[in-house]
Amino acid sequence: MANALLIENGVIVTMDGDGRIIEGGSVLIENGIITSVCNGQVVDVDAERIDARGMVVMPGLIDTHAHAGHTLTKGLGDDSEQWMNVTGRIYASAVDTEFWTAEACLSALERIKCGTTTAALLFGGGPDIMRTEGPEAAEAHLAAVADMGVREILAVGPNRPTSRHVYTDYAAGTGREIAVSPSEQLAVCGRLIDAWAGRSDLLRLAISLPVFTASELEDESVYKISADARDMAREKGVLLVQDGHREGSIAANATRLDLFDGHSLLAHCIELTEADIAVLKQTGAKVAHNPSALMSVSGRCPAPELMEQGVTVSLGTDAAAPDRPFDMFRNMFQAHRYHARHLRDDTVLPPMQLLAMATIEGARALSMENEIGSIEVGKRADIILVNMRQPHLWPPVNPVQRLARFANGADVDTTIVGGRVLMRGRKLVDQDENAILERAETAFHRMIARLPAL
Repeated sequence: MANALLIENGVIVTMDGDGRIIEGGSVLIENGIITSVCNGQVVDVDAERIDARGMVVMPGLIDTHAHAGHTLTKGLGDDSEQWMNVTGRIYASAVDTEFWTAEACLSALERIKCGTTTAALLFGGGPDIMRTEGPEAAEAHLAAVADMGVREILAVGPNRPTSRHVYTDYAAGTGREIAVSPSEQLAVCGRLIDAWAGRSDLLRLAISLPVFTASELEDESVYKISADARDMAREKGVLLVQDGHREGSIAANATRLDLFDGHSLLAHCIELTEADIAVLKQTGAKVAHNPSALMSVSGRCPAPELMEQGVTVSLGTDAAAPDRPFDMFRNMFQAHRYHARHLRDDTVLPPMQLLAMATIEGARALSMENEIGSIEVGKRADIILVNMRQPHLWPPVNPVQRLARFANGADVDTTIVGGRVLMRGRKLVDQDENAILERAETAFHRMIARLPAL
């Protein structure tokens, strides 16, 4: 049997519609697709075998909100405000295509090692430093991610149109300043989407758009770039991603622009108004909740209440800096504590619901629920094996509770994406981890040397 992989003897947490948990089960993968999920062993099959005894076999984790670039800015600045200022300078004036390649490899490495098989990343550090003045930086990032083997949605988009944006280009070896307008950036985004359509099964692009307030939307330039981004996302059939909704902004954008539909993914969503919630319910827009993010310190996303009203709420890390990694297990734990403390109710967000937010609900938020997010026949084989035979995950009862309450990214033993084993026994299969780290360190020092005043 060509390109076949059999995972056997594990506890399968399927995350399917019935919430099945199969003790001593087997998962057969053929040509990257799950073709059998059964109780017991599969004897007569010609396949590479993985013995998952002592492990949970579960869908790969799905991070619905993070940032490209951030894995090489950790540790800069003494607080979040200083970090944001530093990273703004870095992304605008101190990086080249090698930075984006090395950072993408490092980012993918971290995700592989903590069991995150799919992530949605914004290409840049916020609404005003999106590196889409040309296609080269995004091309470098995408090529590196494809080689690493993880699944990704990269959101590219324009900056705010209310200020001038200047970047430094190092293509010729020395820095050359380039001024770019949001409309030029959006045109680059369209070309990137077209160029990568169908190129890799692992990669998709999305359109990102800054979050504008009601008063900002009265500015004609703001309205135009927002309408153009909306139209491009719908014309090309890609997600529209926004980072930072709060306090009436969802309702304002819906009223002024009819901005949202079932292919809209809105990050943070703190201090929502009743009108905001009504728009989410009416349009089918999805929410990426980031309990570890700075915005969750300044305000609260009413994630449990939204889910009770039928809104899709997924989990994001907002990673990988200034103070948070790609570890989705950490975010499951923090989401429970965050809302249990606020509601003074320890029963809120029970373990199975947290796992769903990090798997099948994440897939639904990315409009990929028919492809990934659960272990079911016909879906892509994005699967992780979690080593449960450890002191902090013992005794061997209630695997769902142990995963959501006690596990962490370092417990992931094996990571599989599209049937390809990327890590086994916590060792990368096809990549040199030390080489990735050294390449990232070199890129980091080159970037720092371009910021002598740092």
